[in-house]
Amino acid sequence: MPGYAVVDVETTGLFPGGQDRIVEVAVVHVSSTGELEGSWTTLLNPQRDLGPQHIHGITAADVLGAPSFDEIAGTLAGLLAGRVFVAHNASFDMRFIRAAYDGLGYDIPVVPGTSLCTMRWAGQLLPQAPRTLAGCCECAGIALDGAHAALVDATATAELLRHYLTLVGVTPGNPWASPPWAEVLELVGTVRWPAIPTHDVACCFRGSAGAQMEVPFLTRLVDHLPTTCGPVEHQEYLALLDRALLDRFLSVRERDALVGLAGSLGIDRQTAARLHRGYLTALARAALSDGEVSDEEVRDLVTVATLLGLSEEQALAAIHEAAAAEVNCVGGSDDAALAPGCFRLSPGDRVVFTGDMCLPREVWIGRAADAGLVAHPSVTKGVALVVAADPDSLSAKARKAASYGIPIVTEQAFSGMLARMAHAEAAR
Repeated sequence: MPGYAVVDVETTGLFPGGQDRIVEVAVVHVSSTGELEGSWTTLLNPQRDLGPQHIHGITAADVLGAPSFDEIAGTLAGLLAGRVFVAHNASFDMRFIRAAYDGLGYDIPVVPGTSLCTMRWAGQLLPQAPRTLAGCCECAGIALDGAHAALVDATATAELLRHYLTLVGVTPGNPWASPPWAEVLELVGTVRWPAIPTHDVACCFRGSAGAQMEVPFLTRLVDHLPTTCGPVEHQEYLALLDRALLDRFLSVRERDALVGLAGSLGIDRQTAARLHRGYLTALARAALSDGEVSDEEVRDLVTVATLLGLSEEQALAAIHEAAAAEVNCVGGSDDAALAPGCFRLSPGDRVVFTGDMCLPREVWIGRAADAGLVAHPSVTKGVALVVAADPDSLSAKARKAASYGIPIVTEQAFSGMLARMAHAEAAR
């Protein structure tokens, strides 16, 4: 008899067929008698903003290198074909799966007649249980740790299905027992799937970007290159570094951009390390401009050093070197060309917001207006800054800002910029 393909999807929102798309999909195979046979999962690049990240917990950094749906469509079809489609609240998952295939021009036989909803069957088999997957699992004694991760939810749903099969007498020891949804099994055996090409692409998993972020981007630069770059190329590299470090965070997109620019300019790892050390020294000199370096400024220098692949000791050494030199004597030194830029927001600057932020967007727009900034609906070359819920946001706004070289910062960094604007205004 046909087995089951238990599916769960995490999405950017609630409305398939429009802007919302799948960002993670998992399939767990269950035999006709309830035995778990295997599983498969991957993140997907939705090529848009990820929506409520606080619910599904997926970061844009994780999906930057993930396959798109069209790249896994053939593989997923092979996992679903010939099996009953099962999900908790199956209509939700079915709509997204069908919409994704519809977008590629395929009409797939994932319909109510070939599917099984563990939420609906709970009304008969677990009448005391609430509708949620967590509630049904609790009533059935099934562990559910890490909900809203596709494979976790799909595995829990597979265990719930096995519990249902046991309740209706279908077990490995009684394979010929007929479940109350026997007509679904019969129909599944008769439907045909369209031929969908498969692609040799690697699956992508949660946390994959974390390991990449732990490795300083400096180590990705070429060890040695012919010495063809000079002050102009150094300034171009440092200008990008300035923009990337505005929020004291280097996103995956920013790291890739720095590595790519360094390669194109002929800046090797040794040269970049020297530029980074000079940049840090210039920051220390800027911190000393008022005669002292506060604890907060020390922490900031250490943060920058870490991001640049330098050590805390090197950050402290930069402070001592700056203190030993005359603060205003930078003319003629190598560090003059390495001095960090002075990006500041000014009243009248245009700011664009993108993504599902911690605070409602209306709050940020109001705070920006109070500071004299103009919230702009779209990214143009006249925009000064983009504030994103996720600095690696895949939204159209973030992608356009990156192409224009407009800084993209977190809302926390933007809050700090607003505070500095207020402090500067009060000091006048």
